[in-house]
Amino acid sequence: MVDQKIPKATAKRLPLYYRHLNSMQQQGKQRISSKELSDAVKVDSATIRKDFSYFGELGRKGYGYDIEHLIYVFRKVLDQDEIAHVALVGVGNLGTALLNYNFIKNNNTKIEIAFDTNDDKIGTTIGGVPIYSVNDLEKELSRTNINVAILTVPMHAAEEVTERLVETGIEGILNFTPARLSVPDDVRVRHIDLSVELQSLIYFLKNEQ
Repeated sequence: MVDQKIPKATAKRLPLYYRHLNSMQQQGKQRISSKELSDAVKVDSATIRKDFSYFGELGRKGYGYDIEHLIYVFRKVLDQDEIAHVALVGVGNLGTALLNYNFIKNNNTKIEIAFDTNDDKIGTTIGGVPIYSVNDLEKELSRTNINVAILTVPMHAAEEVTERLVETGIEGILNFTPARLSVPDDVRVRHIDLSVELQSLIYFLKNEQ
């Protein structure tokens, strides 16, 4: 279906397109123009058309794009037919919120197992997800096929936990801590520092004014 390598920037936008298209389909909409999609997702229409061009001829001039077909294409590209199971380490306020939300409500990702050091939480479930002692991390992960983890531990524990995750075969880490993690080249890390993102937002708001 895809005859060339998709740029990273395009790949990052695909889930955004996919989520909005599903919303449009649920509202009974059957087709959409790049302009309409641009207004909805705040990505300029030229970029959208360029992104879509990596997947062949998806639309027709004067007609737009068939929403059902776009959803089919992006579902295959994003592997939405197969659920990706994820581990979460650190069941504090943020970790608890992620467990209660869980991603299965919106896409193909589900937090399957969680770890913490708090005895009051170990052995319980939150959002249907069982919580184990972080001391059992290697043992519990070894019996699963999980290769992605979410890190919501205190900053001082981030590096040690990351090393343990990598040793168990984790290949991708979504890092919510301020720590900049050192991992092998074959392990991918996405850093999400909420305080930095908020500060950046405030900065741009002030400077735009």
